Amino acid sequence: MESVINVNVPQQAYDIAIAPNNLEKLGEMMQGLNLGKKVLLVSNPAIFRHYGEKAIASLNSAEYDVTTCILPAGEQYKTLTAIQKIYNTALENRLERSSTMVALGGGVIGDMTGFAAATWLRGINFIQVPTSLLAMVDASIGGKTGVNHPKGKNLIGAFYQPKLVLIDPQVLNTLPPREFRAGMAEVIKYGVIWDAELFESLEASKRLDQFRYISQELLQQILNKSCQAKADVVSKDEKESGLRAILNYGHTIGHAVESLTGYKLVNHGEAVAIGMVAAGQLAVHLSMWDKTDAERQDALIKKAGLPTQLPAGLDIEAVIDTLQTDKKVKDGKVRFILPTRIGEVVVTDKVEADLMREVLPKLQAV
Repeated sequence: MESVINVNVPQQAYDIAIAPNNLEKLGEMMQGLNLGKKVLLVSNPAIFRHYGEKAIASLNSAEYDVTTCILPAGEQYKTLTAIQKIYNTALENRLERSSTMVALGGGVIGDMTGFAAATWLRGINFIQVPTSLLAMVDASIGGKTGVNHPKGKNLIGAFYQPKLVLIDPQVLNTLPPREFRAGMAEVIKYGVIWDAELFESLEASKRLDQFRYISQELLQQILNKSCQAKADVVSKDEKESGLRAILNYGHTIGHAVESLTGYKLVNHGEAVAIGMVAAGQLAVHLSMWDKTDAERQDALIKKAGLPTQLPAGLDIEAVIDTLQTDKKVKDGKVRFILPTRIGEVVVTDKVEADLMREVLPKLQAV
């Protein structure tokens, strides 16, 4: 059940290695990458408690000199203050240009470690060891790194590719159910934007809301197909000048929901799920998408135990205003990714504020 997917980007081609027990091979796999001996392992307390010792033992056995930086868990800590802590540890331990930062954690740890690696000494080596489903299928691949600004998500960042993405599916055994569901939102996204076969496989599964209901075969398909979809898109458009924008399906309104609720009420995957439902309805209203396909998507989102409604009390005008600070705004117009059929989407700036005022209130929880 091992697979290797190559991400062929101009900045730096690298592999996504997917296999059970890969965490034990971390040091061994790094040895083939011509890296310096100093390693800074960045993680959060919960992940480090489960997997820190195993990762450090693997690195030590490959004769790496390892230090650690443990950051608090949660999107609200994805800030420049946390990055400063990584910088301080890098300085204390005299990391050099040949040194490596290893991100052991979910999307938040990966984004912050990548940004720190991109900016420390103008760029040092970086390796992703994602421990959440969301990070495995999405956040760890493609080189997007960064932190949040108080006024918006991921406004501070850099494109910086890792040297390796190492995925060990067995670490999902300790992933909290809510975090597993959050990852399923991104998997469903790939089905809608790129891979109708993946979408149909998800439809065929009785339950998607907990890891224990996912067969080994389906898990392998989820990881392989999602990673391949991301690798395909990123290889064609590394810095989001065109095609890569489709990976933001569900994220336009999703990011606004996250930001307006202070990153505390809904997690990233839940926000993306809400955003996909909203994008689907906007597409139906614009006669771009068949209502039946929208219903299929929404049924899959519900099957994964994810929310399909905007939070009660959320100010719709505030959502519309927040969209103006979105990174996908071009010439003052918000660009939405909208589906045209299962497996295909388009980027459009034809979604007017009045249409949002008509559609979004109908999706709001009371």
